[in-house]
Amino acid sequence: MLRTIENEFLSATIDETGAQLMSLKSKENGGEYLWQGDSRYWADRAILLFPICGRLFGGKYTYRGQDYEMTIHGFIRRAHLAVSRMTGDSVTFTLSTNEETLAEYPFRFMYQITFSLCGRRLDTSIRVTNTGTEVLSFAVGGHPGFNVPLDEGLSFSDYYLEFGEEAPVKKLILSDTCFMTPGTEPWKLENGKIYRLHHDMFDNDAIFVTDMADSVTLKSDKGSRSVTVSYPNTPYLGFWHKPKTDAPYLCIEPWHGLPSDDGKIDDLDSKHDMVRLPAGLFWETSFSIEIR
Repeated sequence: MLRTIENEFLSATIDETGAQLMSLKSKENGGEYLWQGDSRYWADRAILLFPICGRLFGGKYTYRGQDYEMTIHGFIRRAHLAVSRMTGDSVTFTLSTNEETLAEYPFRFMYQITFSLCGRRLDTSIRVTNTGTEVLSFAVGGHPGFNVPLDEGLSFSDYYLEFGEEAPVKKLILSDTCFMTPGTEPWKLENGKIYRLHHDMFDNDAIFVTDMADSVTLKSDKGSRSVTVSYPNTPYLGFWHKPKTDAPYLCIEPWHGLPSDDGKIDDLDSKHDMVRLPAGLFWETSFSIEIR
């Protein structure tokens, strides 16, 4: 079932399946800013990631001597989340441990995500509560895709990314199969802030960076529309569209977590870049999308 929230500037529609954002429209210019899905490129629009980000090597992990299988990005994107609270401009979805989650993730948790509108901004807040008796190991992430071009008559290469401030951004080094390898390399930016888009930047799949500013704007000097994604205290940021295509969208992905190391089956107790949450406590993060 789809749920729509709105204010005087925006309307946002979210699917109860995966709590996936399905539409983000401006009431001022009538524009749809969110990628609308196309199976030739990517059928989804803005999936959420939990309890892993990216791929597990071999499609599995171990925990206390037992093997568990899990597909890329975890199970939250396939799950039905219940609406636990809704107003005109906000909605909260909740998923708690059930038989299906226990089959691939042997922990007790409550995952809550709230979408709320504030002016021309959509805020996304995630809370994970450990409802079990053991330390909860998990990762979370966002994966929203945006139409590029945003303005009629422009092309993908007319757009660029501009970070909120200069920073010595580092690019993570992924294997050909999109698993982690050691080390990083500088990601060269114009004036320390700007990266110009071109389709072949994704010929080797996604780009992931760290040590970046806490916001980035997708924009063009030839157009009037833009998208700013802000992600305070987020360690990693990804950019992606389907490799070796002319896909007319760009995903901007704030992640708390990373794929497996290349060639290594993860033990969940030692998997790197996971949140470790003691029993009875909760953990929160957020990111926002502002449109112009």
